[in-house]
Amino acid sequence: MSRLGDVDLSLSLAKKEGKKQLKEAQERLVRLRLLLGGQLGPGAGRGEIGPPLCVLFEGWDASGKGGAIQRLVAGLDPRHVRVAQFAAPSRDEKRHHFLWRFWPSLPGWGGMAVLDRTWYGRVLVERVEELAAEEAWRRAYDEIVGLETTLAAEGTILVKFWMHLSPEEQLRRFEARRDNPYKAWKLTEEDWRNREKRPAYEAAVEEMLERTHHPGGRWHVVAADDKRWARVAVVRTVCEAIEQALADRGIDTDPLRPGGD
Repeated sequence: MSRLGDVDLSLSLAKKEGKKQLKEAQERLVRLRLLLGGQLGPGAGRGEIGPPLCVLFEGWDASGKGGAIQRLVAGLDPRHVRVAQFAAPSRDEKRHHFLWRFWPSLPGWGGMAVLDRTWYGRVLVERVEELAAEEAWRRAYDEIVGLETTLAAEGTILVKFWMHLSPEEQLRRFEARRDNPYKAWKLTEEDWRNREKRPAYEAAVEEMLERTHHPGGRWHVVAADDKRWARVAVVRTVCEAIEQALADRGIDTDPLRPGGD
């Protein structure tokens, strides 16, 4: 079964409707973040804070990760949300276990962190580009699931996104970047080279989705050919994950909604 092949990339939202739905989802997220931070709900004024929230983003080049992250955190207090971007590990980082460099960015209780690229680089780019030994990237699946299971057991709400983009839409976005002097810097030779290796990357993504989807860290594959649809889907999914986690703890979020008691 192909997880990527099952995604309906034709999903879209008109501009006006997309703007309306995004605003509603963002307002919903603000209320939930205030609850997690102990500013609303039963713990307000008593120093009680909610569980950590960690949102992971992976996806194709030009799939809109940056735009989705921007909309996700737009209405939130920047003092209480950390956005961390990860590129190739530095020379010093390579001296440590591959998971080591991510620990400082993980959120504590009451906090929220968004990771733009993650530890999944070990089983994606490092696998395809042969930057890690086969034995190392094969071992990494269990190591990643072990980390995420541990975080979830400690209370972390973990939300994982793969932003899925058709090769046709990716090419259109690449060409638009190339022809725009204000966005050309976003496009590199590596992006074009990765595009040529799409079949190998698709195989790596499919195995990643299969082997690292687990109760403590489920994957959400987002149809990203339409940016408006993808951004709304991301914010809504994060809201739903928070609400489910709080419901599992016996915390009712309904009173936080407009018109609630």
